[in-house]
Amino acid sequence: MNLEAGTRRIKDVEKMNLIINHTSMQPVYEQIVCQIKDKIMHGELIEETMLPSVRTLAKEIKVSALTVKKAYDQLEEEGFVVTVHGKGSFVACANQAQMLEEKKKEVEAEFEQTIRKARSCGMEDGEIQELFEIVLEDV
Repeated sequence: MNLEAGTRRIKDVEKMNLIINHTSMQPVYEQIVCQIKDKIMHGELIEETMLPSVRTLAKEIKVSALTVKKAYDQLEEEGFVVTVHGKGSFVACANQAQMLEEKKKEVEAEFEQTIRKARSCGMEDGEIQELFEIVLEDV
């Protein structure tokens, strides 16, 4: 990533438009991580785009700067963001294999949620599997 030559700062990034649900069981930092990853995976945030500073984003979404820092650290650990000391945090180069893996995780989570819902309605595993096959054929 050539941060010197092509640093991008998109006006929309000034306002990340993240929605934080303070009553959710999901920690706030995880909500931030999920929403930024989603924006990266859907092309709303592209490679080398500079993210808002920790303080700016914290002020925008009305949370502690430490919460945003924790989210940025996790994004960096997962390879979605690169932080350059004194310059800021930037969207890392798009790793297609990593993006595909993240999308597979999303699908798996949705399957798990659907299976739990079906079981809560009293459906047996065989019925769930049969319904899945029917839907799969129709798609």
